[in-house]
Amino acid sequence: MFHVETYKGTREDNYKLVSKQLQALMEDEPNVIANLSNASAVLNQFLDRVNWVGFYLVEENQLILGPFQGLPACVRIPFGRGVCGTAASTKETQLVADVHEFPGHIACDAASRSEIVVPILKKDGSLFGVLDIDSPETDRFDEEDRKGLEAFVSVLESTL
Repeated sequence: MFHVETYKGTREDNYKLVSKQLQALMEDEPNVIANLSNASAVLNQFLDRVNWVGFYLVEENQLILGPFQGLPACVRIPFGRGVCGTAASTKETQLVADVHEFPGHIACDAASRSEIVVPILKKDGSLFGVLDIDSPETDRFDEEDRKGLEAFVSVLESTL
């Protein structure tokens, strides 16, 4: 799953290592945009078979495009619409094997086939935004990805 030569452990170990790298990058850095930018770069570098990694942030009762790696993307997503909007409205991770079978899917990149979206919550439980990762392959993400990415997001949440 990880394509950097030094990542030869289990997928679980690799996710733990990436979370530790994020924590080290964010140490003593209070700027949220800088931290999200590094987070998207870290995931984009280490995850294989993905074509978009980034964040949508809550603003004015909708999701607004934040830092990302990949092709230009949709700028505004209403709560409840598409995979990101569903994750935002339910505050639950959405793991979608085939986005073309997801009701109301928003096709920002026609090459995307599967997607995982993890909500990001503030300490008070309110929604801060979502982590969105797309792949050009169907069935790219599984429960191990869900657990690893939810742990990665918890590192981000610790700073909010």
